[in-house]
Amino acid sequence: MKEILVSLPYFGPISHFKELMNVSKVWLENEDNFQKQTYRNRMYIYGANGKLSLNIPIKHLPKTEVKVHQKYTDVKIDNDSKWQSIHWKSLKSAYQTSPFFEFYEDDLITLFKTEFTYLYEFNYNCFLKVLECLQLDLDFEKTKKYEKTPIDKVDLRHLSNAKQDNSIPEYIQVFQEKHGFISNLCILDLLFNEGPNAVEYLKSL
Repeated sequence: MKEILVSLPYFGPISHFKELMNVSKVWLENEDNFQKQTYRNRMYIYGANGKLSLNIPIKHLPKTEVKVHQKYTDVKIDNDSKWQSIHWKSLKSAYQTSPFFEFYEDDLITLFKTEFTYLYEFNYNCFLKVLECLQLDLDFEKTKKYEKTPIDKVDLRHLSNAKQDNSIPEYIQVFQEKHGFISNLCILDLLFNEGPNAVEYLKSL
């Protein structure tokens, strides 16, 4: 089986998690620079009015340093906006009628009640929590150096690009009768709607 290299997203879309199935090892990129317009600080959920983007606000570099590349692990979250409370309320509003929201609610709410300084640290904790909810036993490790072109692992870091269109097979979503099926939302959409069956769904992809 193959080893893969992925970036660490904010929970991450379903197309990201399907790649974690049936691999011998997952490498989490720990040495790259932060890039805008990616899933690193954004996820999409299914709200009452359709597709909804939830963005984690970050602290930007001073104008004198805007051209300086900032390491992903150094990016700080702007917690002044109380974004965690807003995101949790949005998730609850969107999914409280889903079949499995209450089943995972207590596990996930701690992420939104604990203040994190660094974006990477928060996303890493989200990743661990999803693995726990999915009961997925993965062999994973953070990278220790940056490789532009890895030779011993499959490079899937491009999956963090939020502009990519990755279509996936339908499953039942809460507001599907209103707006139809919305493809490749964050892993939480699959988790809340499919529960323990989520892993089998991912493996089928």
